[in-house]
Amino acid sequence: MRIKHLLPSLLLFLATGAAVAQSPGPRFPEPGQQHADPLRGKRIGVIGDSYVRNHQEPVENTWHYKFARKHGMEYYNYGINGNCVSVSRESYYGEAMYLRYKEMRDSLDYIVVIAGHNDASLLDTIGIERYKEKLAILCEGLIEKYPTAKIFFFTCWTQKNFVGSNFQKVVDATLEVCGAHSIPVLDSARRGNIFAQNDRFRQIYFQNQGRGDRAHLNARGHDRFLPCAEAFLLQY
Repeated sequence: MRIKHLLPSLLLFLATGAAVAQSPGPRFPEPGQQHADPLRGKRIGVIGDSYVRNHQEPVENTWHYKFARKHGMEYYNYGINGNCVSVSRESYYGEAMYLRYKEMRDSLDYIVVIAGHNDASLLDTIGIERYKEKLAILCEGLIEKYPTAKIFFFTCWTQKNFVGSNFQKVVDATLEVCGAHSIPVLDSARRGNIFAQNDRFRQIYFQNQGRGDRAHLNARGHDRFLPCAEAFLLQY
């Protein structure tokens, strides 16, 4: 009699257990796939001035080269020392970026523009409106050429007496114009953790121990900036 009363409960328990046993558990990566990097094999092109070309030191010391290598990306460097966004200079410094971006390879997944320092240095001649006009052409051209790519802009570093300076004008214009085109900008002048205005800082982290140089990181400086740049890029 007791067994008869227990039989329905036993059948229910067995059915429930079977259902649980048949439900899929958590899926784990196959061996060798635990740390698959979504950037591996992607193509990254970096265009800019000596922040990209790395002035007098090897490109392999730069944060963008190290970023690409870390993530297994194909890396293309389009840096020219002394290059500007908005004006072409003598042949050594190359055509303006708003023109020469067309020479970049057609198939890129990531485009990083690092620029503005030389435009700021020449701003009294160039004028801020010309800078904004040519930067807009660059933004529109990159979007048209690479509609499926991720595009980013990095500003120049801060400088002594930054507030009200031509460097601040160029940085703020960059934020405005790129923002109008939905291109993310890292304001390296204010958020880069690179204290280019400080002599002791530059002695440690800049080329030539910072003597007469407020633009070019050494290998140690690039290593310092890499986590900041990487965190910014990986948001998108």
